[in-house]
Amino acid sequence: MLISEFDYELPEELIAQNPLEKRENSRMLIVNRLSENLRDKHFYDFPQFLKKDDVIVLNNTKVFPARLFGTSETGAKIEIFLVREFENQTWETLARPARRLTVGKKILFGENLSGEVLEKTVDGRVIMRFEADRNFDSILEEIGQTPLPPYIKRDDAVSGDDKNRYQTVFAKQRGAIAAPTAGLHFTPKILSEIKNLGVTIVEITLHVGYGTFEPVRVSDLSEHRVLPERCEISRETAQILNGAKAEKKRIIAVGTTTTRALESSIGEDGTVQAENNLADLTVTPGYKFKIVGGLLTNFHLPQSSLLVLVSTFAGYNLTIKAYKHAVRSRYRFYSYGDCMLII
Repeated sequence: MLISEFDYELPEELIAQNPLEKRENSRMLIVNRLSENLRDKHFYDFPQFLKKDDVIVLNNTKVFPARLFGTSETGAKIEIFLVREFENQTWETLARPARRLTVGKKILFGENLSGEVLEKTVDGRVIMRFEADRNFDSILEEIGQTPLPPYIKRDDAVSGDDKNRYQTVFAKQRGAIAAPTAGLHFTPKILSEIKNLGVTIVEITLHVGYGTFEPVRVSDLSEHRVLPERCEISRETAQILNGAKAEKKRIIAVGTTTTRALESSIGEDGTVQAENNLADLTVTPGYKFKIVGGLLTNFHLPQSSLLVLVSTFAGYNLTIKAYKHAVRSRYRFYSYGDCMLII
């Protein structure tokens, strides 16, 4: 299929610019793959759609403040977005404006942190080595900003509330540059309700990287590849998932990142492998899901790899039908927006 087939019209006012006051008040579109019916609900209704034997899988990655603002030696203001860490405090970054940065140029980020441009790649990335007079991560926590997506355009840019709200309530493992947004709707109360139903909740870690939201740059989806992302599945979690799979229990992934991590973890014997590795699976039409039986997900950008994954799981025609319904019904889209449960 062509990436152009995964397009839809979205009025700009439906792109959520702020989170709702209460996480659980997000709307939730129920998408039934068998009947192809759609139902309008709210996320606080989520436990109603679960069964005792279900297994819910959460991505417990934690977003770190990956956006930095600095000043070059010539006084120019530079914005740096940390993308991927190498060794010795060297990072692959996105820079704006990148044209001002030449190899050897230094940037100051306050009194305790500086960076030097080591390389500019052919695809526009900037490789930068940082020098800190104390722990690099602690400095990031002090001066870095929450890396909100570019479609969130506010006069006040990043607000103090974003540090809390652009993070799931179950975030533990630091390392993501974007939130696993399907998890943003959960609250401690709803998690407790789910457990009280007898539903099993397990956690995996996939550190959301640039590959998750990188634009698809090819016309033919068979040529598309999503960049690998760091992933960890514990031995205990793998045992629970393999037991559920063997007993044909429904495994519901919270988010496309969780889905990718789970499907990437399946070994040649058909079981989930406990590992600390790279999730390198690219889901495109024709892929047969091996473990995920339900998916909670937000609404994604047109012509994105995430929309392709959702469409492959739910079916192309049903996904387009659901998105058109969501637009007509004035659902809120993208990271701070509403969600749909595909069962």
